[in-house]
Amino acid sequence: MSEYLPGLAGVPATQSNISEIDGDNGLLSYRGYAIEELAANSSFEETTLLLLDGCLPKPAELDEFKQQLVDNRRLKFTTRGMMKNLPPNGHPMDMLQTVVASLGMYNPNIDCLIGGSACNDINYIHNTTVKIMARVSSIVAMWQHIRNGYDPVGPRDDLSYAENFLYMFTGKEPDPMLARIMDVCLILHAEHTINASTFATLVNASTLASPFSVIAAAIGALSGPLHGGANQRVLEMLQEIGHVDKVEEYIDTKLANKEVIWGMGHREYKTKDPRATILQGLVNQFIEDRGGNVNPMFELAKVVEEVCEDRLGSKGVYANVDFYSGILYAEMGIPADQFTTIFAISRTVGWLAHWREQLADNRIFRPTQVYTGVDRRPYVPMEQR
Repeated sequence: MSEYLPGLAGVPATQSNISEIDGDNGLLSYRGYAIEELAANSSFEETTLLLLDGCLPKPAELDEFKQQLVDNRRLKFTTRGMMKNLPPNGHPMDMLQTVVASLGMYNPNIDCLIGGSACNDINYIHNTTVKIMARVSSIVAMWQHIRNGYDPVGPRDDLSYAENFLYMFTGKEPDPMLARIMDVCLILHAEHTINASTFATLVNASTLASPFSVIAAAIGALSGPLHGGANQRVLEMLQEIGHVDKVEEYIDTKLANKEVIWGMGHREYKTKDPRATILQGLVNQFIEDRGGNVNPMFELAKVVEEVCEDRLGSKGVYANVDFYSGILYAEMGIPADQFTTIFAISRTVGWLAHWREQLADNRIFRPTQVYTGVDRRPYVPMEQR
């Protein structure tokens, strides 16, 4: 009988050269490059090409890729019309999964995926990746206006990926510092080895399903509060605490009741999440840039982290990437229920990189189970029951 490990904890499900985590030392790298170096020196577009192609692009390659993203930002009016008929009070992640799945109906050419063999059409893979990457951010930004009864703001060709998203989302010229923070946030969330949503990507990709269905499945996995929904819960937790004077009592009560403290701890890291360290640095830069004139949530978050580190640090529980990202998004004018959709925008890059890697050496996933039911027994006719 096979050994049963709940949640497949620690069970290798695939081989990959896309990203690596050293949880004991708090290290994360994309294609061998430390996340700290990428956050400090790269852009989301450049990091995207790194994850997809395996190497840092040359200037001309990056310029061409940026232009391809710009050329594919617009959505068909039929897609906008469908969005206008979705329930405005529905969760944005449900909207995103629905609309991304529907894009496959406008892009039905999946001939290279038919036949059960690996797909070697790199042009199809690249062009499909560009379409999904370019449009997923437009979908999220447009929904913010559509669900409030307004026409969406169209994209601008002169803005970067992060800048254009903020412009389409808010309808305002993006603040340069906040745009840079958004760019870094997208880099930090782009990839993180084989998590729940990436595993959903692999399973669906292994069946040679449409890439739009593959990404829709990953979005569904990401939507859960135990995965991508945590940053929304962090902001709600901070709002519930309300003031720095109430932090210790709140945390101690949660710990005594064995309740979740959102944004704290990570299954992979035994020390502080390196992405949280980077985001904390951005928070400090932002506070300094604004002369301390910022949302009180920033100071509240710092106190919560200090108290949690005092109570939980000895157990290897520290702040994760979700702890600070939601506060930063709120400062950009993004409502809490849209936080996870931004996570999805970024993680789409990692999903597509794994989709491409799976296709290159594909074998359909078919795990087994440990049966715990009754032994075989005869059928009992209705009149004898």
